Amino acid sequence: MTATTVLTARALLLDMDGTLVNSDAVVERIWRRWADRHGLDGDEVMKVVHGRQGYASMAVLLPDRPMAQNHADNARMLAAETADMDGVVEVPGAAAFLASLAGLPHALVTSADVALSTARMAAAGLPLPDVRVTAESVGASKPDPEGFLKGAAELGVDPADCLVFEDSGAGIAAGRSAGMRVVGVGPRAAVHRPDAWVADLAGVRVERAEGGELRVFLG
Repeated sequence: MTATTVLTARALLLDMDGTLVNSDAVVERIWRRWADRHGLDGDEVMKVVHGRQGYASMAVLLPDRPMAQNHADNARMLAAETADMDGVVEVPGAAAFLASLAGLPHALVTSADVALSTARMAAAGLPLPDVRVTAESVGASKPDPEGFLKGAAELGVDPADCLVFEDSGAGIAAGRSAGMRVVGVGPRAAVHRPDAWVADLAGVRVERAEGGELRVFLG
């Protein structure tokens, strides 16, 4: 029998891609085509792009290219990703997990923009949380903590009382920089030493305890 880890928090901050939604098929298609156009190794590109906004990934991969060009290229990439929902599915347990958060303080904190996050959540059959921090909401991409700090502020919860769910190295680093504890979700997260780890969301449940505290069970 697997032991259950129990964490407490006042609010949950949820990444989207790789955490709630499995969009790996699309990300691979779009970014490997981009790598080919720029003469880069696709495998090396895929090590960078998860969790970051596109322009930030490009800045890492093409450090000498003007940032204005990265932003223009990123806009084209976002449009291509938004038009491609083939293979986008929920991470196992995501729908039930989100349903269990109804009425509890939580927010989506994603590097996707409004259009892409709306399309991917719909394609996966998942409801959008009422509070959302998207690419348009921040001036800096993960691993910068701005998105998570903004999510905490919008919920009115101290960062130290927030629990982040993330799959990528950039996202885990962002959560830590924000002073938050991080639950890693899926195989990408395991190597980045999050505070706790789950293979997916199927064994995760949340209850409100007396005093408003959330108890998060990681089965």
